Amino acid sequence: MFNIIIPARYASQRLPGKPLRDIAGKPMIQHVYERACQSGAKEVVIATDDRRVFDAAEAFGAIACMTSDQHRSGTDRIAEVIELRTYADDEIIINMQGDEPIMPSQLLTTAAEHCNNSDADIITAAEWITDSDDIFNPNVVKVVVDDEGYALYFSRAPIPWDRNNFGEDNRPNKMVERSYRRHIGLYAYRAGFVKQYVSWSPGKLEVLELLEQLRALEHGKKILVFDTPCDPGFGVDTEEDLAKVIALLNQ
Repeated sequence: MFNIIIPARYASQRLPGKPLRDIAGKPMIQHVYERACQSGAKEVVIATDDRRVFDAAEAFGAIACMTSDQHRSGTDRIAEVIELRTYADDEIIINMQGDEPIMPSQLLTTAAEHCNNSDADIITAAEWITDSDDIFNPNVVKVVVDDEGYALYFSRAPIPWDRNNFGEDNRPNKMVERSYRRHIGLYAYRAGFVKQYVSWSPGKLEVLELLEQLRALEHGKKILVFDTPCDPGFGVDTEEDLAKVIALLNQ
């Protein structure tokens, strides 16, 4: 069994009020919640620091937790929920982002299965990049793994650097198939690990890249990356993303 916690901040620089933006007659956070519930999780909790999101979540029947507005990351918010809900240290927690209204529930169950069967500290997912523009898009996080699927590094930069196929303008002369993985912002871990993680100060690499998963790597922890068994969809960060999701869910 596993629990899903969905961090949902109202304040978003690129898309203000993101959790409550309307998609096919429902707030975005409700779509995310319903996807989570389809996974068969023991408990699904929406964690927020905004009363508007809290009230909306309770209105459609979700368990909602008001958390501090001083948290630096979604993981810090999840740690507070773990304490509030008194989860045991060995319970599996899935961190599902509040801006993933079309993420298939299969990804959540797959992450939980890997967490149950692996000694990794964190389980996360990735998919192969097929659009060369995504390699150079800093909003598309890349991940490099070893032969056993454990993460070596995450970056907003194009890693690995394909020296033989990048031209003088640092753009690819051709798309190299199955060379670049896009990280999917989904995490599974034990509640006890989350408590340990939030006790650490942000690492130097984390601060440089603005990627909190690097904190775990800097402390020598193991992150297992599985390739998605299905189309993971995409997160909603901009008005353009929102329009695409609305079009999909209105069909």
